[in-house]
Amino acid sequence: MYTEECEIFDLAVVSQDSLLVCNGSEYKVELVSSQTGKVLSQLDLADRPWRVSLVGRDRAAVTLGWAQEVQLIKIKGNTLAKDKVLKVSDYVWGITTSGDNLVVTYNKQPWLEVITTDGKVLQQFHSTGKTQHFKSPDFITTSPDGTLWVSDCNNNTITKMDASLNILQTFTSPLLEGPRGITAVTEDEILVCSSSNESLVLLQPSTNTMSTLLGKDDGIEEPYCLTYCQQERKIFVASDYTDSIKVFQFT
Repeated sequence: MYTEECEIFDLAVVSQDSLLVCNGSEYKVELVSSQTGKVLSQLDLADRPWRVSLVGRDRAAVTLGWAQEVQLIKIKGNTLAKDKVLKVSDYVWGITTSGDNLVVTYNKQPWLEVITTDGKVLQQFHSTGKTQHFKSPDFITTSPDGTLWVSDCNNNTITKMDASLNILQTFTSPLLEGPRGITAVTEDEILVCSSSNESLVLLQPSTNTMSTLLGKDDGIEEPYCLTYCQQERKIFVASDYTDSIKVFQFT
């Protein structure tokens, strides 16, 4: 549906009618119509935008890796405007909200941090030595019950954590190869991009099971990021190094 020339690094549902898209190759974040694919508003950023998360109804947060910053963005109707910038501890990857705070991921110590929307660090997760839990934590999402879910593409794992960054459970499966984008439909329905397997995987924690929801025969190719619209029950998926977003009905 979206055909601007770019590399899509992440996306988030703003409303039934619009998405926020991280246009990584052009260093922009764009508000895009989910009906027509038309760009409604866009902002030039100081660095390449990696991940995006909504912060309430009228704001979003975008990670700017090399700049070691999180750019807050105001959303008013079909218009985007820059808000404040938060400095963070290192090269930052994933981002999600947890209550009134943000949770970000890094590729080294500390692997995760809980920060306020003023940039104050509230909590950090460290793990060292031979039992180090993460290799490359990246995408992170929050399920409706407040649980955090982190994908690690180099460990081929999904990690369940509480809001204080305590590890609750780790999930693996032969279906899960190169996990990237992750989003929660419900507490017991977690969707993951299994990029190397070219599929979307449905993780159901209550039964500790994973199953292939969509695959190559459905048009999934090297899925990189995804988001979910609760009202429309639609999944929006972008593939690695492509400039299009595919839409699927979740049944």
